[in-house]
Amino acid sequence: MLRKILVLLECGVLLAALLVVVAAWQQQRALEQPLHLNDELLLEVPAGATPGGLLNRLQAEGVIDNAFWLRLYWRFNLRAPALHSGEYRLLPEQTAQDVLNLWRRGEVVQYSMTLVEGWNFRQVRAALARQERLQQRLADLSDDELMERLDLGGQNPEGRFFPDTYRFVRGMSDEDLLRQANARLESVLAEEWQQRAEGLPYREPYDALIMASMIEKETGVPEERGEIAGVFVRRLRIGMRLQTDPTVIYGMGERYKGRITRADLRTPTPYNTYTIDGMPPTPIAMVGREAIHAALNPREGKSLYFVARGDGSHVFSNSLAEHNRAVREYQLKRRADYRSSPAPSAAAETE
Repeated sequence: MLRKILVLLECGVLLAALLVVVAAWQQQRALEQPLHLNDELLLEVPAGATPGGLLNRLQAEGVIDNAFWLRLYWRFNLRAPALHSGEYRLLPEQTAQDVLNLWRRGEVVQYSMTLVEGWNFRQVRAALARQERLQQRLADLSDDELMERLDLGGQNPEGRFFPDTYRFVRGMSDEDLLRQANARLESVLAEEWQQRAEGLPYREPYDALIMASMIEKETGVPEERGEIAGVFVRRLRIGMRLQTDPTVIYGMGERYKGRITRADLRTPTPYNTYTIDGMPPTPIAMVGREAIHAALNPREGKSLYFVARGDGSHVFSNSLAEHNRAVREYQLKRRADYRSSPAPSAAAETE
């Protein structure tokens, strides 16, 4: 009797061992199977999705076989945290194990969007609306409503966002991206404010942001930012009007058709620095760190005037007589290819 029991036990052990071997073989086979794909597949994983549910979905769509063994492998071997939502790029040359490893590492597909120095907020909103992979939560809101949604109620949106390249994944929204851009702007502005020169005619960092936006729009050659800032700061100190064309253009809004006239220069708007004293009430564009730095660290000197040469650079003058001579030379004899700033980039031309 004892011998029979021992034989049965031995058979049971052998059977269990055989089952383990078969299960391991089936699992390895499932892991090594190539994906049944002819082309790249972007697998969207919503928040809260589970690996088991995704594997069942892929099997139902014919991308993999033997989802059961893959579910067991994920549960008992990987013990990974919750899946990152987003998109995962599946390729024909990948195996099922490659897919599980992508999920474990959270390697979601990332996209990028660039906000360009000098863009106004209308251009920012248009660029956001073109991003099909961003959830559009703000598109139907007015500017005021948008700022309320961002917890920035009562603030003008112009210049409140930092120009940079931002990365995002599917599932993120235009609201998420603008929150990042605003936080970045506030951080850079605070850092530069702490390193500002003494005796500047600004009451608060926002004044420097307004100044930086004018510098951003006037600058065609990067190394001139500090000198342009110096002209504007010296004018403010002596009560001289800033008289900068980009503010006139901004104040014209949709009336601007590519050129400004003498009548435009004389037409009052809150932004026309030919008719108002001091700076406009808000920034006129997004600004980079370099423009902010220039606004807070203007170059020392005596120049009070500058005129564009036509290649993006400027002639700076200390007196009105010198300035008038430069105007006659560079503006009254304009060439066909004359520019007050460099040719726009491909990104800017689309706006």
